[in-house]
Amino acid sequence: MDRPSFPRAALDGAGWILVASGLLHVVVWAVLGGGWEGAVSWRKPILFGLSAGLTALSFGWLWSWLPPPRSRVAAAGAALTALALVAEVALIDVQCWRGRASHFNHATPLDGLIADAMNLLIAGVTWFAVWLTVRFCRGAPEHDGTPMADDMRLATRAGLILLVWSCALGFWATWHGERQLAAGRPPELLGAAGVTKFAHGAVIHALQWLPALAWIAAFRGLDPRARRRIVRLGVLGSGLLAVASLLQVLHGRARLDVVPVTLVLFSAAAACGLAILVGLRSGAAVK
Repeated sequence: MDRPSFPRAALDGAGWILVASGLLHVVVWAVLGGGWEGAVSWRKPILFGLSAGLTALSFGWLWSWLPPPRSRVAAAGAALTALALVAEVALIDVQCWRGRASHFNHATPLDGLIADAMNLLIAGVTWFAVWLTVRFCRGAPEHDGTPMADDMRLATRAGLILLVWSCALGFWATWHGERQLAAGRPPELLGAAGVTKFAHGAVIHALQWLPALAWIAAFRGLDPRARRRIVRLGVLGSGLLAVASLLQVLHGRARLDVVPVTLVLFSAAAACGLAILVGLRSGAAVK
């Protein structure tokens, strides 16, 4: 099989199906109404559909930069990852349409089975993300004999690492939430107001925005050194955001109720973003 064959087709197909599902539920929400927050809301089918869809599409794109795997296990893993992402979001959708919470819900045997199945499915997706991370960090990705540009390689490696970081925090949030639930407390909270999903989701899409940043820098006509500088700023800012969001949660504070250390980190991340905008503008002007 060549690279664009079945594994990538499966990941791309899953990605577009999931993005379409998320957008469809935007229409459903607009028609049926209802709150955005809460354990049962249209927010979950929308966000999980779009998020999982973008992740699947990114996995498919990354697959095209890797040499054909030596065994069929990796190809099977890619296809199963596509299936797992679709299945997880489908279970979330089913629970929303049933009027049941999809996460931290063991009220009935069926609810508990669905919650456990979602955890198992995301564990499989995480395994594939770890495998991709190792491959991209150890190898030299290339497509049709053309190596990936240095700035794009840095962006993909950092994006994958931050995705694995986010997945690990997701498992931590699940473990913490189950303990909270057993103690009769809100599963999503840590301390007085810390929201564990904030740390879990803060940089989960760095795999999309960092390569996009590298692409924008190239599109704007920046030279290779300037592109690497822009991507390094993006990686630094994303790392600062990841650490700051976790510390914010560990302090038991709401997202905007910052403490001095997180204020410094969030400000530094924002400064990186501002420097990126200046660099993109000035670099293009030089051209």
